[in-house]
Amino acid sequence: MTPLSPTLPRPALLWRGMALTLCGAALITLGAKIQIPFWPVPMTLHTLAVFLIAAALGPRLGLAAMAAYLGAGAIGLPVFSGTPERGIGLAYMAGPTGGYLAGYLLAAGLIGWLAAGRGWIGHVLAMLAGLVVVYAAGLIWLALFVPMPKLLATGLTPFLLGDLVKIALAATLLSGLNRLKARAQ
Repeated sequence: MTPLSPTLPRPALLWRGMALTLCGAALITLGAKIQIPFWPVPMTLHTLAVFLIAAALGPRLGLAAMAAYLGAGAIGLPVFSGTPERGIGLAYMAGPTGGYLAGYLLAAGLIGWLAAGRGWIGHVLAMLAGLVVVYAAGLIWLALFVPMPKLLATGLTPFLLGDLVKIALAATLLSGLNRLKARAQ
């Protein structure tokens, strides 16, 4: 049985992993900056970026990319949506969107693990599982900032349809990338 990619020496694999992690974090930052204003949680392309990266890179590198993104934000780099206007660093992370950010971290590992070796439907199902994690963590945290009767109307309902479209788009992009990769080999 031959591997799908050529065997690289250990230092090259380390550098490749670091480069993919940093590129993933940069793509997540770009997704955060493209937004439609909502309050208290803005609608961004975060979901598309995080889910695509997690499914494409797998659980280890997908999780590393999200952790690098969160680390950059924690030290004060303006990587989050609405930064620096809405604050930076740990103060931003402790705000209304903090639970969603934590949910993305958990979802990145879960999606990477569930999507490995799957086709379009498998990717969609993995991303739906990740979306449940993101919304669960996000809503639990958002409940500290929004009255319970308004919680779903503030932190779930306005975003659900858009997130489902982003999942379909991410799965389609990933399938296309996989086809291109297969043709190149």
